[in-house]
Amino acid sequence: MTPMFEESRRTPLNPFGGPPLELNSDFGALEGDAYELVERRYGDRGLAVKRETYTSRKEDGDIVCTARNGDNIIGTLSVRFDGVGGLHADLLFEAELAEWRSAGIKLCEFGRLAVDKHAFEPKRVLAQVFHLGYLHAHRRARCERLIIEVNPRHVAFYRRWLGLLPYTTARHNPRVNAPAVLMSIDLATVREQIALWGGRPELLTQARCLYPLAWDEATEASMLAKLS
Repeated sequence: MTPMFEESRRTPLNPFGGPPLELNSDFGALEGDAYELVERRYGDRGLAVKRETYTSRKEDGDIVCTARNGDNIIGTLSVRFDGVGGLHADLLFEAELAEWRSAGIKLCEFGRLAVDKHAFEPKRVLAQVFHLGYLHAHRRARCERLIIEVNPRHVAFYRRWLGLLPYTTARHNPRVNAPAVLMSIDLATVREQIALWGGRPELLTQARCLYPLAWDEATEASMLAKLS
């Protein structure tokens, strides 16, 4: 498969302060406050959401990551690992995923990403819940490539702020009754960016990406130890 673009090589950056977030992750279904946040945010965009067990395949180790401010869940992201049941993106992009698999590349999928629009510093919430998902996917499970499905109007956001690249044109996704584009990034690239810029929030403005809002090396090591 030939991607539309080469892997992003631009230089990113890292996190500023703000009130501490409680980040958590666990196996199981997307439910409760996390599901309600997804339902609300997807509904804001006119997207359909069904109460499906997006991360309920415990045999494949699916994980729901959440960011909480006090009693409120303000961010959530689901990590799905490739396995016998495949990935959600197989419904639309099976041929593209098959080429990566045939090359021996270990895939994972992030989905049901939502951040409360009223959250303090929502980009920081997104960066840190993304970082938590990355720790599960790459540092623990040794996945090599991340894939996501996004609405075409969000392609520019994910390319600019996280470095993901589009690999297809839009196709209709019946799960949300809207078009979707396959985007992807090599997780080694994410690791490079976090290592280079983690903990350097003063570079955020010039960087124009979210990696400055990821954790620094010490915080990442602490979070990774908690996941072990």
